[in-house]
Amino acid sequence: MRNSRLLTIFIIVFVDLLGFGLILPLLPYYAETYGATPTLVGLLVASYAAAQLLGAPILGRLSDRFGRRPILLLSVFGTFLGFLLLALAEPIGRGLAANLPPQQANGFILAILFLSRVLDGLTGGNISVAQAYIADVTDEKNRARGLGIIGAAFGLGFIIGPAAGGALSSFGYSAPAYAAASLSAINLLQIYFLLPESLTAERRAEIAQRPKVPFTLKALLQALQRPKVGPLLHVRLFFGLAFATFQTVFALFAQAIGLQAQTTGFVLAYVGLLSVITQGGLIGILTRRFRENALLISALWVMGASLLGWAFTRNLVTLMILLLPLAISGGVLNTVIQSAISKAVSREEVGGILGLAASLEAMSRVIAPTVGGFLLQNLGVWAPGVFTALLMVWTVSFAYRRIILPARAERLKIEASHV
Repeated sequence: MRNSRLLTIFIIVFVDLLGFGLILPLLPYYAETYGATPTLVGLLVASYAAAQLLGAPILGRLSDRFGRRPILLLSVFGTFLGFLLLALAEPIGRGLAANLPPQQANGFILAILFLSRVLDGLTGGNISVAQAYIADVTDEKNRARGLGIIGAAFGLGFIIGPAAGGALSSFGYSAPAYAAASLSAINLLQIYFLLPESLTAERRAEIAQRPKVPFTLKALLQALQRPKVGPLLHVRLFFGLAFATFQTVFALFAQAIGLQAQTTGFVLAYVGLLSVITQGGLIGILTRRFRENALLISALWVMGASLLGWAFTRNLVTLMILLLPLAISGGVLNTVIQSAISKAVSREEVGGILGLAASLEAMSRVIAPTVGGFLLQNLGVWAPGVFTALLMVWTVSFAYRRIILPARAERLKIEASHV
């Protein structure tokens, strides 16, 4: 039963990310067709992450109180509407501006594009709800392996989605959006017919009796100050900012060192494939042999060294070699951090806390493009890599002081009490 649920969650996340991957690379071209400037395109891309920053913790907390299944249905339905608006942006925009000049009609179309991304962002925090579902149906021993399945689905969707979106774009930029909306509709059917609820009525009733926590910045700040989960959320933010900077400026970096667009796509697919292998299989082997804290600190070191090497790489062969440890350490960190967060709080809080973690990740994806682009433009192609490597050095120091040492002291205290 558990394995069938995990398979269903894998398919749901994969289909969701496949739809997202279909439209992500084409969104700038779609917007520029209607007169969007590069700055406006950047805001359009960032609007999804900014909306998710607000929506993810709300969805997570709601799933704690009302169950994972109904919130997953609500979230995927919002994604479906967002993609449908994206596909229909031109006819809706021109209909709203029927008696206005064409240039003003373009403004209405761009407004619909923004609305579609904001709607998808507000309701698109279903990854945190899927993670909470897995936390419900797995024990602590198998938690990291279960969460790794989500990471594998995530990576696989990003490998296939952009290539499929590029092929569909030959039929027009709205074609990938229609395909993404269709995939979301399939996901709705999967959740409705194949996914049982993971929270029992008794547990939901117990959670309902707890004091309600407002969905505000104060809740996030309070979570960051908690002794066990707080440091993990900090690491989630620091690592997310470093990795998102790499992801968002990599295409500009590749262009600067002379790589063609097709080669850049191949390299990113290579990174996605390594991430799938890591989170889909390797993480299970690693978590059986090593403690999560040991994997955490080791992966942070490897990530920092890889990012520093990336800063000074100027040829494809060296880049491919460096991206191997970078992608593997990123896959390990994504899984281990989420697993540790789910174990650091009571089962009744899992959805809400993972929602806050998703908000921090979204925050990093709002900040990273601006910071990375500024550094690359004003200091050089080496600057984003050096910045992210220094950020990871700080993260290693923070994790050692706030996570590794307290855990070691607690373990020694427990061992001493048994003597």
